[in-house]
Amino acid sequence: MQKSTNSDASVDTLNSTRQGTGAVQMRIKNANSHHDRLSQSKSMILTDVGKVIEPISRHRRNHSQHVLKDVIPPLEQLMVEKEGYLQKAKIADGGKKLRKNWSTSWIVLSSRKIEFYKESKQQALANMKTGHKPESVDLCGAHIEWAKEKSSRKNVFQITTVSGNEFLLQSDIDFIILDWFHAIKNAIDRLPKDPSGSSRNLELFKIQRSSSTELLSHYDNDIKEQKPEHRKSLMFRLHHSASDTSDKNRVKSRLKKFITRRPSLKTLQEKGLIKDQIFGSHLHTVCERENSTVPRFVKQCIEAVEKRGLDVDGIYRVSGNLATIQKLRFIVNQEEKLNLDDSQWEDIHVVTGALKMFFRELPEPLFPYSFFERFVEAIKKQDYNTRIETIKSLVQKLPLPNRDTMKILFGHLTKIVAKASKNLMSTQSLGIVFGPTLLRAEGEMGNMAVHMVYQNQIAELMLSEYNKIFGSEED
Repeated sequence: MQKSTNSDASVDTLNSTRQGTGAVQMRIKNANSHHDRLSQSKSMILTDVGKVIEPISRHRRNHSQHVLKDVIPPLEQLMVEKEGYLQKAKIADGGKKLRKNWSTSWIVLSSRKIEFYKESKQQALANMKTGHKPESVDLCGAHIEWAKEKSSRKNVFQITTVSGNEFLLQSDIDFIILDWFHAIKNAIDRLPKDPSGSSRNLELFKIQRSSSTELLSHYDNDIKEQKPEHRKSLMFRLHHSASDTSDKNRVKSRLKKFITRRPSLKTLQEKGLIKDQIFGSHLHTVCERENSTVPRFVKQCIEAVEKRGLDVDGIYRVSGNLATIQKLRFIVNQEEKLNLDDSQWEDIHVVTGALKMFFRELPEPLFPYSFFERFVEAIKKQDYNTRIETIKSLVQKLPLPNRDTMKILFGHLTKIVAKASKNLMSTQSLGIVFGPTLLRAEGEMGNMAVHMVYQNQIAELMLSEYNKIFGSEED
């Protein structure tokens, strides 16, 4: 009799349980309001003991849960895929090039990003200051390639992000760097190419992590029930990361407008913002500007050398301080008043260096290109007197600025030779110094060594026979 009573009680309990389950299912079917659906979702997800009950497949659950299931990657996909030490160098930040600086980093690769730590992740997290985060690289839309030309090191590959950041990763061990390359490439290939889509997925993932069902419902309503213009505003916030590209396009557009609107060189010269140069200008241009046949700077240098440099050992052969020569060059180009007796130019080798630089930077040398072959043919003549007469005839045919400047320069160099016992500069020494500077072929390539011999010989002959070549001309 007692057993029968216990059996009846068990049956009653089972029936009441089934009736309760049926009642819950009926409430789901009959619920029409959003509030009812929300409360039922809670009652189905969490029981009194805290267990999660799987949804019944034949019932339609809250729509936002279907969206999350379809769009958000599972949590296990965000787990660490690979980690270890590599050499890292960041060479660009937002498109701006950076100086390459290699350092050892602990690299942590997950499904959608790479993080860089100075030490292993566990140690870094333990020692990390509050609020400090490791450098992170979003792999969505990123590009990876081998970059042999970017570094002299071996086994280097480059990662370029959609935001314009560029990183070089390297290891001396071949199989390690190869394994890393394929792991990162596979991670990139699995991600969507559109960075805006990944931003939306990340936003959805943050929502999934929160335990608030009100937030889920609110987000679902924003996506599904908002007006089109409001939905566009929401999508703009979700796609905010895509604004980097538009910012770059705006910068390019403004830069293009600036370049097209900038004033011409002639306008800047007329306003005095850009002055005509002395160094690097054609000889006839400088002479026309100064209304003379010999540049003023050439005359000033020659006067300074003859005043205090004729007895200096190695004059024109010894180089002056390049920085001081460049300073003198800048002053001359700015048409500032030049006083070569100033103490800053007391080293006479600075003056001679600047004079040689002036002739070296002429777009067309003192001996014009069109005369080069004729001077070479003249120096090849066997008869010495015929050689002198031919060169004299060629000098007389030169443009006036070239001829007058040549006469003053070689006349000055004869005074240097006259003091050869003190300055140790012979005709041959000056020919070696000035030959290639004053006389060169246009586009000279293959015959440079052969031409150098003739260049030196022509300069030596014009020095040694200066009176015969220039003597009959009127000053």
